[in-house]
Amino acid sequence: MRKTFEIQDYKDTRSGFGAGLQELGKTNPNVVALCADLTGSLKMDAFQNDNPDRFFQVGIAEANMMGIAAGLTIGGKIPFTGTFANFSTGRVYDQIRQSIAYSNKNVKICASHAGLTLGEDGATHQILEDIGLMKMLPNLTVISPCDYNETKAATIAIAEHEGPVYLRFGRPKVPNFTDPNKKFEIGKAQILNEGKDVTIVATGHMVWKAIEACKQLLEKGINPEIINVHTIKPFDEKTVLTSVNKTKCVVTAEEHMMNGGLGDTVAQALSRNHPSPLEMVAVNDKFGESGTGEELLSKYHINTQDIVAAAMRAIQRK
Repeated sequence: MRKTFEIQDYKDTRSGFGAGLQELGKTNPNVVALCADLTGSLKMDAFQNDNPDRFFQVGIAEANMMGIAAGLTIGGKIPFTGTFANFSTGRVYDQIRQSIAYSNKNVKICASHAGLTLGEDGATHQILEDIGLMKMLPNLTVISPCDYNETKAATIAIAEHEGPVYLRFGRPKVPNFTDPNKKFEIGKAQILNEGKDVTIVATGHMVWKAIEACKQLLEKGINPEIINVHTIKPFDEKTVLTSVNKTKCVVTAEEHMMNGGLGDTVAQALSRNHPSPLEMVAVNDKFGESGTGEELLSKYHINTQDIVAAAMRAIQRK
């Protein structure tokens, strides 16, 4: 690998959101926060304690929370909403579409417990279609950071961005490996390993899985290019297409449904510009179920070994 990524510690990305929000509370007086009865789960306690007059507990009324957030922007506030990804998107889609996206309100929709790795809560909470729902809405930026440090940096960055944002993060403790001092650039993908044999494009928790897959592929004599696409929309098409032009094949990896996610975005870019062999590591048209995060990643074939296998298939199709 061009760079060895050291695991600094293991932290949940939702705590990165909480730390970023707390910092914003100190530096930006226009930032306010709203939560739908999940303050502890969203790690919003510190912001609430520091800024009780800027925190609104709306209870289990997510649709109302989105409406309140949209209204607060009219007075110049920058509202951050917090609840599980399932309740941040599917339950309130109409409110987001009509009151936030359509009118381009400066609301930051912050969603924890995304994907399969929230684990034992089961299918009703494991939303796997939220990226698709959000990226289809005009005006909406969609971000899926990979670790604690990147989530903290992304939380701070979206406060400076004018317009609605969907910020997706998770529950489990995962390797924290990115530079804690690196500024988050919305819309700019990061090349983590420069390679020549296959491009692996990953987002969220799957970025570390792609790094693990990279190590295994290097042992096989295959040098993959690893790209962290933390911003699904706007998509950094140039970086990905430049990479695929070199490697001639690509694998996408995401903790999301195959339909509508990162893989779909990459497929559209390839079909328009550079048709190439593409393999998608994602959930294939199924709901989740109860189980540990690692058990579910393995069962639904979106783990490290699945990225390795997909890379081998993509290379064979060149």
